[in-house]
Amino acid sequence: MARESARDFTTKELIATFIARQVRDGERVAVGAGLHVPRAGILLAHLLYCPNVRLYMVMTFTNVLKEPRMEPFYTVTDFRPAKWAEAYVLHDDFQENPRLVSNMFVVGALQIDPYGNSNLIGVGKDYRRLTFRGPGAVGTTSMAHYVDRYYLYVQSHDRRIFVEKCDFVSTVGWGEGGAEGRRRLGLPDNGPLYCITPLCIMDFEPQTKRMRLQSVHPGVTVDDVVQNTGFELIIPEVVPETEPPTAEELRVLRERIDVEGMLRT
Repeated sequence: MARESARDFTTKELIATFIARQVRDGERVAVGAGLHVPRAGILLAHLLYCPNVRLYMVMTFTNVLKEPRMEPFYTVTDFRPAKWAEAYVLHDDFQENPRLVSNMFVVGALQIDPYGNSNLIGVGKDYRRLTFRGPGAVGTTSMAHYVDRYYLYVQSHDRRIFVEKCDFVSTVGWGEGGAEGRRRLGLPDNGPLYCITPLCIMDFEPQTKRMRLQSVHPGVTVDDVVQNTGFELIIPEVVPETEPPTAEELRVLRERIDVEGMLRT
């Protein structure tokens, strides 16, 4: 039976739905505290499609399938998710084996280059005198190495973020490009699958590993993306619109996950 598409949704809800469709049942998946849209997407996948996902949330493993409404939490030290905990993860165990907590990973960025290398360190040519200081790698370097796959996510799409060359690299994407790009650096072949922005979804062309436009969000044109990207993108002949949420996905997002309405702003 065809699924009924929602008609009235925000870009954040659209992106959360896209991320939900990336999760696979039975996986371990970390639920971050800082990136609200990816967090909502992972919880949506769990509640609708992946009941056997093992959620890693604020140093605990848990399953919230029967939770009618998710109480918000804001940091990795927020105590509120602890009430759902089924097991606690010792910090040392996590440090020794990040795969223990997640098969997939979503990482933000201050800068992203054409091959998906990204920077959370800061902006500026001299690390001692940065013009803008970021949060630092905060474990993203290790996570992007150990997980099966990862995704880049940014909350704005402009030429300050999408640059020809990052000032620093905190998470290695596909290196200098090419199908062997990561292997030449001694890294596993698990570079970023998608780059997700408020304008579009981008993937990486298989042979060059250069960023390629995959879909544009409703109301966005291909030219909007090109004009706001600081390097040349691969543009296919046909660029579809990003698939919208279903009515059921939107209902669960609003009634059980995003109870504060943060995705509706």
